[in-house]
Amino acid sequence: MEAHVGDRIVVRSTHTGEPERTGRVLECHEPDGGPPYRVQWEPDGHTGLFYPAGTATVVHEHD
Repeated sequence: MEAHVGDRIVVRSTHTGEPERTGRVLECHEPDGGPPYRVQWEPDGHTGLFYPAGTATVVHEHD
């Protein structure tokens, strides 16, 4: 997975009826865009380090 500052991370739920999680990448710890990422999560704005797993996708800022 490759993401850069400003890109959006979308984590789809693996459980029926649970909403997906969406956040904005604030910081990348690898110069080539590799994880972990510091992400600000919606809707409450909390931030944390994120290590992507199976249901995570990146929506690039320029898309």
